[in-house]
Amino acid sequence: MKAKTRRLLILPLVLAALLGAGLWGCADLRRAVAVPVHFTSHGLCSAVFIGGADARRYFEDAIAPQIAPADALIDYAVDREGRAVSADLAGLVESRAVYRGAAGCIVVHEGMGVPADTGPPPSSPADIAAVEPGDAKWQAALARAFAETPRAPHRRTKAVVVMVDGRVVAERYAPGVTPGTPLPGWSMTKSVANALIGILVRDGRLDVAAPAPVAAWLGAGDGRRRISVEHLMRMTGGLDLGDSVAPGWTAMFDRSAQMAFDMPDTAAFAGAAPLVAEPGTLWGYADGSTQILAGIIRDAVGGDVAGFIRRELLDPLGMTGVTIETDAAGTPLLYAQMWAPARAWARFGMLFADDGMAGGRRILPPGWVDLSARQTEGSEDFGYGAGFWTNRGEGPAIRHRLALGLPADSFMARGNQGQYVVVVPRLKLVIVRMGSAFTPRGDIETVARLVADVVAIVEGR
Repeated sequence: MKAKTRRLLILPLVLAALLGAGLWGCADLRRAVAVPVHFTSHGLCSAVFIGGADARRYFEDAIAPQIAPADALIDYAVDREGRAVSADLAGLVESRAVYRGAAGCIVVHEGMGVPADTGPPPSSPADIAAVEPGDAKWQAALARAFAETPRAPHRRTKAVVVMVDGRVVAERYAPGVTPGTPLPGWSMTKSVANALIGILVRDGRLDVAAPAPVAAWLGAGDGRRRISVEHLMRMTGGLDLGDSVAPGWTAMFDRSAQMAFDMPDTAAFAGAAPLVAEPGTLWGYADGSTQILAGIIRDAVGGDVAGFIRRELLDPLGMTGVTIETDAAGTPLLYAQMWAPARAWARFGMLFADDGMAGGRRILPPGWVDLSARQTEGSEDFGYGAGFWTNRGEGPAIRHRLALGLPADSFMARGNQGQYVVVVPRLKLVIVRMGSAFTPRGDIETVARLVADVVAIVEGR
């Protein structure tokens, strides 16, 4: 994995920091140091057994840049027969993630026992032919989207899909990636949580303006009772959940990162966060906010959350090859852990491009798309809506994106490492870009140029 000499240079520094002052006995410190190790075992397990990726390549391209310099101390091993991945950090922390089938991978925490198999994984046709446009303008737009930087940080574009009015009109894939290859959506999964909440609202099972139905918040005098479902969707719940905007090695000390990679019951851990601001008054992007919503969805459907997602969202949209991982409590990891082919992500985006309709059936309630794309007050430096990033509003982030060429009516599901589902409703247009990009600002410049190229082609310019 890593050169022995490199380990020997760095290991004494880590040992001095953790052991020299007797700090290793601190539970909070041990939890923080465990985060990159669990992140490695879980991430590699998902990549290998869901996405069919090469472990070494995925570690170097997608994991190591996020946990550096801790990556120099991490060893890992893939057990294909046991469908598991183990990882350790300098012998101080060990982690093991196991693939369970339909529910993806899970980190095996102390006392959990052997995770049960959750059934066969979702199938996706392996022989789908990519739509390769013959038009020179389309070819040039796709070529620009896949152009690589001469030196690090690289873009590593894996897939681009363009869908207009429900039909794929152009796509391109990196070597080893096909129209059926599941790819990690990272925080684009938060937009899926938005859709599931919308379905429950459509059926009268939730009210976004009402207090969020979280049992731990129902005590008399608990200020968290003032947090609504929409507050959680907009990241304005006022909870001390940390900061998930800029992942990196310091995220090991972040409450949401610890929730994501070191907690068997993610929704309960996030829901236990204290209130630090009046709900609705302070915007702060944090994975824990979405994971509380995931717990609400789980409880609202009575436990069969996988069946609910399949019946109400995936099947009506024709989304195949989708895996949404769950934690040990059965809560879907909607903050970031959905793997799906780029075409499935495009079909998801088309639901929002078509005002919540699919196949003539209303999936989302009237007005839901506009609610989702309406800018949240306080997010002006980022341009965030309710589960989507939006260009409908004011502020430096939106002005920058508009200047780059993103349409004013557009909004997007957006994930770490440059994952995008850009929705342009006036054209019923969806553009998906997926990869392992560590260029500044999530490679937004490249994506904006792709969107501008595609809009010009669709409009006949």
